Amino acid sequence: METEGIYTDIKPFAVHDGPGIRTTLFLKGCPLRCIWCHNPETIHREPELELTASRCILCGKCAEVCPRHRIENGIHCMDRAGCTACGKCAEACPSGALQICGQKITVAEAFRILTADRMFYETSGGGVTLSGGEPLLQPEFCAELFRKLHESGIHTALDTCGNVSWRNFERVLPWTDLVLFDVKGIDPEVHRKCTGSANGVILENLRKLDAQGISLEIRMPLMPGWNDSEEDIRKAGEFFARFRNGPVRVRLLACHDLARSKYAAIGAPDTMPHGVSLARIPGIAKMLSRYPVRIMN
Repeated sequence: METEGIYTDIKPFAVHDGPGIRTTLFLKGCPLRCIWCHNPETIHREPELELTASRCILCGKCAEVCPRHRIENGIHCMDRAGCTACGKCAEACPSGALQICGQKITVAEAFRILTADRMFYETSGGGVTLSGGEPLLQPEFCAELFRKLHESGIHTALDTCGNVSWRNFERVLPWTDLVLFDVKGIDPEVHRKCTGSANGVILENLRKLDAQGISLEIRMPLMPGWNDSEEDIRKAGEFFARFRNGPVRVRLLACHDLARSKYAAIGAPDTMPHGVSLARIPGIAKMLSRYPVRIMN
């Protein structure tokens, strides 16, 4: 039986997920619960039903095929607690307001789709990025797909939060050209506050990647008032200064709240703070420049 993965989206012509023009495949499932998560639809491994209220034309077709839906007083009401994400309502929806988030895909299918833009990869120095969610929660799929891509001469990048077993990394690293590693906080309490999880495994995996000379780009998402204090940045700089292979490449990511509508679409509690951190980026970059890091644009 061919290896399958569960994904939420395939984004062609991506330019922020590694070098050059890329295609990013977003896999479903994540071990963290970041308060600012921009892809909350990728957190849970199982398929979910999305309702985009702005697209709903209140036709009631969904209610005809599923008792979990009803139209009352001009409002689409849905009983999410009883939803099994069978997809019947999404198939009946004429406006695309209802969609199943989380589809199975085989390695062969993914390879065919991801190699369609080979010409753009070759001319721009790009390739394919696996993101999520956390792609390493599906290590067999990632390893087999990366192997096929790597053997075809396509650059591969892994976007990871690092909170997985090192064995999962070992499965994929032989065919990985670049690791995009998220660092949400060095202080364990700050990290737990922001993500709901300790960061011991994450930092240890990052040390191992550095020790093995793996090509790394550190990505630091910054949310005002949560992980962007001078103390947070100092601890990050001191941690990076202990790397064997420097200067460490660091990309500072300004958090925003544009993904807020995604929480409503899947019926999840909206944990995203208000505000953006774009104005803080130059000052944080200046603080980090005291350490052996190279800030990526």
